[in-house]
Amino acid sequence: MNIKITEINNNDEITTVQEFLYNQIKKEYGIGPTPKFHYDIDGLKEYYLLPERNNFFIAWYGDKIVATAAIRAYDLEYDFFKGQYSKDTTASIWRLMVDKNYRRCGIARNLVAEIEDFACRKSYDKIYLHTHRYLEAGLPFWKSLGYVVTFEEDDYDETIHMIKSLI
Repeated sequence: MNIKITEINNNDEITTVQEFLYNQIKKEYGIGPTPKFHYDIDGLKEYYLLPERNNFFIAWYGDKIVATAAIRAYDLEYDFFKGQYSKDTTASIWRLMVDKNYRRCGIARNLVAEIEDFACRKSYDKIYLHTHRYLEAGLPFWKSLGYVVTFEEDDYDETIHMIKSLI
């Protein structure tokens, strides 16, 4: 399978990526666009493209988007991490989504490699992410890439917080 990974290059790609993400969210979670959770998709350019230390990657199979992944400076405010992470030293992974017809082909692994390489070039020390227990392949996938669980919430989303040191 010939998959090409690129960074978003133009406004037409932004619209196509937004459509892909909302389609994947509908399939995976059964919900449509929800500003509370998807503000970064609507503001994709402002969140991922304009800040120098952020980026958005697309995996293409021909002219079709089959997966995405984004990186941005850590900007969450969880009380249980107060003071542990900062936007200067910690990046966070967002919007890693792979079309179900293209899973188990190494695409996500390649996207994460691109993200980690980008994070190192931008002088981040670590990468934060969160996943959910109900996403069957999520936790084993991230652990296989060296991410470690730092906190598990007993919330409605079954959120698992993870970190990986880059140094």
